[in-house]
Amino acid sequence: MLLSRVHAAGCARRAGARVAPALARAFSAAVPARGDKEKLIIFDTTLRDGEQSPGATLTGKEKLLIARMLCRLGVDVCEAGFPIASDGDFEAVRTIAQEVGGITEGRVAPMRICGLARANEKDLDRCYDAVRHAPLNRIHTFLASSDIHLQHKLNISRAVCIERAVSAVRHARSMCDNIEFSPEDAGRSDRDFLVELLDAVIEAGATTLNIPDTVGYTVPFEYASLIAHLKAKCKGGDAIIWSTHCHNDLGLATANTLAAVQAGARQVEVTLNSLGERAGNTSLEEVVMAVRTRPNHYPYHVDIDTTQIIRASKMVALYTGIPVQPNKAIVGANAFAHEAGIHQHGVLKHAATYEIMTPESVGADSALILGKHSGKAAFKQRLIALGYPEIAQDEAQLEKLVSEFKTVADQKKHVTDADIEAILADRVANPAESDSWTFESLQLTAGTDGKDRVRATATIALVDAQGTEHVEAAIGSGPVEATFKAINRIIKIPVNLVQYNVNAVTGGKDALGGVLVHIQPRDPADAAEDGESHDGVTRSDKAKGVPTYTGHGTSTDIIVASALSYVSALNKLIALGSVANPIKVSVALNSPDRILDGKAV
Repeated sequence: MLLSRVHAAGCARRAGARVAPALARAFSAAVPARGDKEKLIIFDTTLRDGEQSPGATLTGKEKLLIARMLCRLGVDVCEAGFPIASDGDFEAVRTIAQEVGGITEGRVAPMRICGLARANEKDLDRCYDAVRHAPLNRIHTFLASSDIHLQHKLNISRAVCIERAVSAVRHARSMCDNIEFSPEDAGRSDRDFLVELLDAVIEAGATTLNIPDTVGYTVPFEYASLIAHLKAKCKGGDAIIWSTHCHNDLGLATANTLAAVQAGARQVEVTLNSLGERAGNTSLEEVVMAVRTRPNHYPYHVDIDTTQIIRASKMVALYTGIPVQPNKAIVGANAFAHEAGIHQHGVLKHAATYEIMTPESVGADSALILGKHSGKAAFKQRLIALGYPEIAQDEAQLEKLVSEFKTVADQKKHVTDADIEAILADRVANPAESDSWTFESLQLTAGTDGKDRVRATATIALVDAQGTEHVEAAIGSGPVEATFKAINRIIKIPVNLVQYNVNAVTGGKDALGGVLVHIQPRDPADAAEDGESHDGVTRSDKAKGVPTYTGHGTSTDIIVASALSYVSALNKLIALGSVANPIKVSVALNSPDRILDGKAV
């Protein structure tokens, strides 16, 4: 039997068992006094590097909601995006700077909004134009420094590298007084050359030097010694902030980061749920809880409200469509669960026997259960508690969400926090741009023929942005395929379905079902050459270099959830892929004059 920490304590109380008094643990939920402790700056790059995880494409609205959560969490610097990548990314960074950059409630200071830029004036100007609206802003520019990158990627000499880096930092400093510079692939760069390069950018005006282990190659002692070496050898090294940026290719990102902190780094670049390129980045939750749990080894203070960690993690997982592995440290479903009998016995006697931190300290507390008799006020209060105060204060959105909540509550006895968050993911984060489609209804019949083959007919109704209803029917070898074919006949955008996952949001026979789909755009010419019409559901492996769009849907009916998720993914393709008219298919999705996901196809 799997026993959670919160459930175990409740069982003991109900059984009349003696619950041991709380003992002092290595970690307390209370924020420790600062005293003379140095501050460790938490630089979150979930919205930039994290979004580069395959399939993690976010809409502007989703980025804004995550940025608000990061602000509530207490993040010091939010790298909101790569403004030059696309108009959509620029608008998202600018909106975050305008709407989140000035928030001070519950914070020591406003969250600094940062944008990434390559080492050229066009990138830098575009970046500053996006972040300048925030009271505290930063330009983060980078240039490769390892010989393998200089020779094979950039085809430039070390001297040209220094020249370009200095020029970029000077130009950035002419607009902004907070400049971060990263020598890309520093972990494999020549140390003497790094000192020469960083001396030059410090003199040019850089205020933070970030040392990326871009490919996750270094080990903790090696990375820590690199930070210590640079800090000691660089002129003016004591006057600037040294930062870490570690990738997890060898599973050492968090270990490398913590080793570097002990060596003198005072900023850590992290992501929620360890999202990022390839194997991901250093985990925010792991670094923060390591510092809080082991203050004797890391005598620094962070301004993170750790009780918001689980909520932030769930929000990122829902919107990116990348679930958290159950055994993930701090935020995984099993992080505070105990199955072995000896462990359960110990936890029931005293939780500290097998737990080094409390579930409540990271926000893994027991959930408030709502039902069909719960009113608007209770639902609104729960939205605020879950970290969505802006939505709770928006009467129009609140009315729609309450209506959806009531519909779900009529179908199942209790509505949990997980159910509410699933409703939010579907109804709030889906793009509302002019080209989006809305699911209206689905009728389905299915059965088997004489050879036990399933045949299904789906009739679906979608409403376009102008309010016009479109109805189509299709036959498939199952209810999901028939539903997707009917949707394709209406929207007429050829795509490859590269991933389809089904999971139960909560337990029980009346549980909400969650469906996650990943799609990739397909050239209509390729579909025609293959003899396929737009109502075909093309399944394929994920193609490299092609943007992936994620859709999520929830319902007590798994086929309805599938329809919602597929429409959601197509809406993201329309919004982020800039498909001008989803009804017409004359424009090839990969024509050379178009940009998809910030990259020329």
